[in-house]
Amino acid sequence: MKRLLVTGASGFMGSRVVDFYRGKYEICAPGHGEMDITEEAEVISGLRDWRPDYVVHCAAISDIGRCEQEPERSLRINVDGAVNLAKASALVGAKCLLCSSDQVYAGSIVTGPHRETEKVTPGNLYGREKLLAEEKCLEVNPDCVSLRLSWMYDARTLNEKEHGDFLRTLLAKIRTSETLRYPGNDMRGITDVNEVAEHLEAAFSLKGGVYNFGSPNAKSMYDTVHSLFEKLGWETERLARDGEAHGGNSRDLTMSQEKTNGAGIYFMDTEERLVRCIRAAIQN
Repeated sequence: MKRLLVTGASGFMGSRVVDFYRGKYEICAPGHGEMDITEEAEVISGLRDWRPDYVVHCAAISDIGRCEQEPERSLRINVDGAVNLAKASALVGAKCLLCSSDQVYAGSIVTGPHRETEKVTPGNLYGREKLLAEEKCLEVNPDCVSLRLSWMYDARTLNEKEHGDFLRTLLAKIRTSETLRYPGNDMRGITDVNEVAEHLEAAFSLKGGVYNFGSPNAKSMYDTVHSLFEKLGWETERLARDGEAHGGNSRDLTMSQEKTNGAGIYFMDTEERLVRCIRAAIQN
């Protein structure tokens, strides 16, 4: 049985990766007390002891506001931690997958769908840290793969301390009578985290580099939800277009899947997958 090391296994993404591959791989999911990713020597020692075949690095400070409030700490975790994992993986011969973000495209003056070759100037610290981590990790480990993930959701709750996501928030609000407001100036893909986990196995074979890794979507958040309601037969009158999100400025985080598709990895369209997940959640 191949060995898989997952960092951030108590978090949203990491817990799903461990759950999905349990029984198929021998899994090591060290907590902070077992392996501090910001300490290079500790990471190298940990990987040399356990000798994983694959490393999926999910640990991060992903809260954009928290990164701005704690820039030094977020830099150590989001950048130094990633570099340490990439370097240690190269030393033990493990394939390293790093979880990056569509936030690298925030602030781009180019309209989407964005490509991996595009020159980007992220508009927030979290995006800048993820971009820096991508660059530094490829310097120390050219075989490293950085996956630019979009906003993710799951109908399940694996940890009561999990933050909210698009789907569970929507399902909770459907049971109320409140008006639902969604930005009409925000375009991005929204991805089922279980689909991400499923495709990681194929990503183990990717060549080193950066890949957009999430569901395509060409609509604004408002238009996406409006279309969802129509397909599900729900009343659309309670939906309202919010034009003040992001200070009234348009934001386009949509990603091209051409490179990922070329490697044989395909994600379902945002809307199509959400309809399927919502129907399954309602039936259960």
